[in-house]
Amino acid sequence: MKRATTMANVPYEIFVGLRYTRARRGAGRNRFVSFISAVSMLGIALGVAALIVVLSVMNGFQEELRTRILAVAAHIEIRALDGAIADWSAMARLAQTNPRVRAAAPYVLGQAMVSSGQVNRGAIVRGVDPALENEVGDIGSHMRSGSLADLKPDAFGIVLGAELARALGVRLGDSVVVITPQGTVTPAGTLPRVKSFHVVGLFEIGMFEFDSGLALINLSDAQKLYRLGDAVSGVRLKLDDLFAAPQVAQELLGVLPFDAEVRDWTQSHANFFRAVAIEKRMMFLILTLIVAVAAFNIVSAQVMVVTDKQADIAILRTQGASPASILTIFVIQGALVGALGTLLGVAGGLLLAYNVDTVVPFVEHLLGVQFLDKSVYYISELPSQVQRGDVITVAAIALVLTLLATIYPSWRAARTNPAEALRYE
Repeated sequence: MKRATTMANVPYEIFVGLRYTRARRGAGRNRFVSFISAVSMLGIALGVAALIVVLSVMNGFQEELRTRILAVAAHIEIRALDGAIADWSAMARLAQTNPRVRAAAPYVLGQAMVSSGQVNRGAIVRGVDPALENEVGDIGSHMRSGSLADLKPDAFGIVLGAELARALGVRLGDSVVVITPQGTVTPAGTLPRVKSFHVVGLFEIGMFEFDSGLALINLSDAQKLYRLGDAVSGVRLKLDDLFAAPQVAQELLGVLPFDAEVRDWTQSHANFFRAVAIEKRMMFLILTLIVAVAAFNIVSAQVMVVTDKQADIAILRTQGASPASILTIFVIQGALVGALGTLLGVAGGLLLAYNVDTVVPFVEHLLGVQFLDKSVYYISELPSQVQRGDVITVAAIALVLTLLATIYPSWRAARTNPAEALRYE
């Protein structure tokens, strides 16, 4: 039989499949089938939109926390195995032979007890060179008051995290006492080393770990406090691409002395970033099940359509239509429902993902609740970062599941016996 086409040279399978999709007859059965198809389309749209929004929020959350962590942590840190680097400038020059290293800065790191009045808090004290620190970190842009430039050598100024200052009850200009565990041996025994510092600045990163447990002092003051002489604890590096840190760290191991330890930011916070990645994958799998359920609702709708169109199928078969053509007609019908649902879901998901910072506050105001309490979570607002790869993956999965859902009903339609179908017509 010669293959039939419409006036527009469209294969008749496509023409008939589209006609079945948009057919609207008055019978209650047809209205019910149309309702099931509409529900399936809506379910796919909601599932796709939910996937896109959740993945975008997870991406934004991960990027926001990465930005806050790297405001304090360096892309790469070089440390000596014995705890002190005598000539840090030579170490920095060796590291900067790598073309991806953009800046280097020394630091001194130690534990201490910070005290004000009757209040004591444990903290990590970091000695920094204010002129170089802003080149490798972003903490200078998170200053609530004061500046890193106020950390003058031998002036014994200190910059505190906002939560640490609040716990100590101190403000700009107040004094705190720093007590180090490295004691001084006296005839009366070992006494801790004590030094008074005046607060010259406060910073707030937005992460409790840093805001409540980090204090910055001048590099020279830190060397005196911890009795390191001219040595430092390590060198912090900034790269042109933070995601190249693991590769650059491996390359630096072949250049630096054998007693140097090189750690990149992914190792320093490995457990945290691994947990976020696992959470994103699990949310993806869970929400994909919603799309799968909606997609396979198409099976029931398609089975009902096939049952309703038995006479039409029989007539097409008697006029020479092959089983493959019948299968194609119903695959097109089901795939169109899935494609429209996916398209609506992608459009709705992108619209919501790009405006989540407006929608969420509106819902919070409407319901009188706060979804993200700053005292509990790292952030108080939902960030969103749409990635093209996520959108394409979600749309592709929805389309594939839809096509799979159409196979069985279409196969049943293709096996229809014309004589049996027309017997009671």
